[in-house]
Amino acid sequence: MNDFKANTAKNISRLRQMKGMTQLELAEKLNYSDKAVSKWEHGGSQT
Repeated sequence: MNDFKANTAKNISRLRQMKGMTQLELAEKLNYSDKAVSKWEHGGSQT
């Protein structure tokens, strides 16, 4: 995983946790699935 992708994944996870949100709560706010948020946080999404 490249540095940009790794940093983005870490930032999404860190900021979500700082707000005390679960992946599901973030997903609902963004109208995405919790599986999508998990992919983002692990750098698995290509979009």
